[in-house]
Amino acid sequence: MAEQSGMGKRIKAARKAKGLTGEHLSELCHINATYFRQIEAGRKIPSLTVFVSLCRELAVSPTYLLEDCLNDNELSGFNVLSDLWKTAPPYQIEVVTAMIRSALECMEVLKNDLLA
Repeated sequence: MAEQSGMGKRIKAARKAKGLTGEHLSELCHINATYFRQIEAGRKIPSLTVFVSLCRELAVSPTYLLEDCLNDNELSGFNVLSDLWKTAPPYQIEVVTAMIRSALECMEVLKNDLLA
């Protein structure tokens, strides 16, 4: 339950930082205000669709909301990449994105070859 209440506290903090009421945010996410209050209070876990909507409307990363659910090892790699990404110039971001897409496509081909 600590993880849920941590997520709820982060949602509430981000909502307030954006100057949104709970009712307005629930409307933006197309959910019932009561359900949203339960999420924010840590009594409910949002569905994936709602979670993505919350991240989008609050302009926060999933990692920010899930911080209490992830251990330091899981966060450390993401934080390093996030820091690098924030400081990289646009042309480097384009190159790295293309490299990652290419690597993922190759991995998918290899997986399919192994399964065939």
